[in-house]
Amino acid sequence: MDKIAVTLNEFKKFLIRGNVVDLAVAVMIGTAFTAVVTSLVKDIITPLIAAIGGQPDFSGLTFTVNNSKFMYGSFINAVIAFVILAAVVFFVVIKPVNHLMKLAARREAQEEAKEEAVDPQLELLREIRDELKKRK
Repeated sequence: MDKIAVTLNEFKKFLIRGNVVDLAVAVMIGTAFTAVVTSLVKDIITPLIAAIGGQPDFSGLTFTVNNSKFMYGSFINAVIAFVILAAVVFFVVIKPVNHLMKLAARREAQEEAKEEAVDPQLELLREIRDELKKRK
């Protein structure tokens, strides 16, 4: 019985750890984000491609070799969805985060520069101290 209680306690600690909860939230948000991007591709981008190129859905594109059907149109749809997803992630997530990181680094550098700036009175006292050490 004690081994079961210990194991359950360890399992509880594992579940409560922050990174497990963060991962669960990320998976849920990723799933919802995938639905949004899929809708964007299906309902907006594909009709735009159809308006320009004349074919709204590539999934019907196939060819056959020795009675084997190759559905390369579905692959084209998946590639388009991937490229759009990558672009959205880059421009909506990566670029803003990189900008915020640069701002934070700049702010941190400014704070360090302020800390390193020496008070003139303190510098004068250091010079006096060093001069007194030399005289001894």
